[in-house]
Amino acid sequence: MQIAFACPTCDAPVRLDDVESLAVLCCGGCGTALEVPPDGFTGTAGGPRRLARCLVCPSTDLFLRKDFPQRLGVGIVVVGFVASCVAWGMRELVATFAILFATALVDLVLYLLVPDCVACYRCQTRYRGAGTEGFAPFALETHARHRQQAARVRALAARRGAGGRRTAPPPPRPRAPARKRRTPQRRA
Repeated sequence: MQIAFACPTCDAPVRLDDVESLAVLCCGGCGTALEVPPDGFTGTAGGPRRLARCLVCPSTDLFLRKDFPQRLGVGIVVVGFVASCVAWGMRELVATFAILFATALVDLVLYLLVPDCVACYRCQTRYRGAGTEGFAPFALETHARHRQQAARVRALAARRGAGGRRTAPPPPRPRAPARKRRTPQRRA
């Protein structure tokens, strides 16, 4: 199995092969060594081993995705859309739909040819190869949970003052006095 991750210390891209046999994941840029957790794989050492959790962070939430750059995929769709709009503007109806169908065909062929990989919701580490079977596809709810947790950690770190002490929250804004509503009076 191959692993690709960003080093937690220096953010350098790291790619390692045959991860099942390694005890430590080392960054070539800064030398940071991440110990492979003992519960990172299921199965015996002599038999087939399956990935059980992320080896870089403590997350057990992994998902199945296509091993294809998302920006390139979006770029292909945008180019097809712009080209079809140009053809539509030139009043070439057949060319417009031909471009749209060709873009859809390219997307389908890439979907069928590109292999799957497993990714971590928390640190975006990718795992490729044998031992990555049996994971569920992307779940938006799980992704939102991890994104919100990261936002809370960043907000807490921003509120901390010098020396690791927590600063007081900002005072509440004073409220304007409530206005009394006038009701029209009836004349007798």
